[in-house]
Amino acid sequence: MKKESIGAIISLEMGKIKSEGLGEVQEFIDICDMATGMSRTIDGKVLPSERPDHWMMEVWNPIGTVGVITAFNFPVAVFGWNAALALICGDTVLWKPALTANLSTIAVGKIIAEVLEKNGFKSVMTICCGDGPDLGNAIVMDNRIPLVSFTGSTFIGRIVSAEVHRRFGKSILELGGNNATIVMPDSDLEMALKGSVFGAVGTCG
Repeated sequence: MKKESIGAIISLEMGKIKSEGLGEVQEFIDICDMATGMSRTIDGKVLPSERPDHWMMEVWNPIGTVGVITAFNFPVAVFGWNAALALICGDTVLWKPALTANLSTIAVGKIIAEVLEKNGFKSVMTICCGDGPDLGNAIVMDNRIPLVSFTGSTFIGRIVSAEVHRRFGKSILELGGNNATIVMPDSDLEMALKGSVFGAVGTCG
């Protein structure tokens, strides 16, 4: 039921066909399933030491808050990829969506908040919607956000990377998307044409 509703909102808001909107929601569902499985495999090592009666331990700790800045063309799935993995590691998540995808963001945020509250969690995910670059800039520049995930243009991605690394933060970047297609002489031209058209316009709204 909620998958249908969110898929329809994505289609309405950013212009994908409904089946693509539903597929995007399914990607979020799938990454949650995968992350749940991964959460049971996060472990540390106990290693022998050259010093008598000593040993070494490897312990993984949360890094803190993960800032996620998403683009208009995948308003739900990209957040899911980041959030599901951050949450199983014990990190909080701050989501800043594209200005043109606020409806999708708020709808998904309400569903996630319900699930978290039913399981005793509060204030582990925050959504910030707003006009202009101020919110994105604040996330990028904030020392309290050790990891920033940004999806968008290569031009802005270079700026995000430089500013985050200037404060010794970490970044995950998914940039651009208008890549060239090389069609070889022995290719199935009909399939190549369909694939190229879908790749170019299928998710651009």
